[in-house]
Amino acid sequence: MDRKDFLLALDEMLELDAGSLTGAEELESIDTWDSLAVISFIALVDERLGHVVEGEKLVKAQTVDDLLGLAGIAVAA
Repeated sequence: MDRKDFLLALDEMLELDAGSLTGAEELESIDTWDSLAVISFIALVDERLGHVVEGEKLVKAQTVDDLLGLAGIAVAA
């Protein structure tokens, strides 16, 4: 899964319009980023990438790019 596909999956998970997320968004500015979204993100990464997200690192995530990094997806320069 590449960056674009993962951002589209996050859009869907967060009930946003497709193509809304670019990576620079602050998580606290996304209305649907809540405890259920955190669990959904962990499940998304596990199911689609076979990757386990560490809770301690997830708590420190502040942006969508941080989420991409936790998922092992390259962050745009």
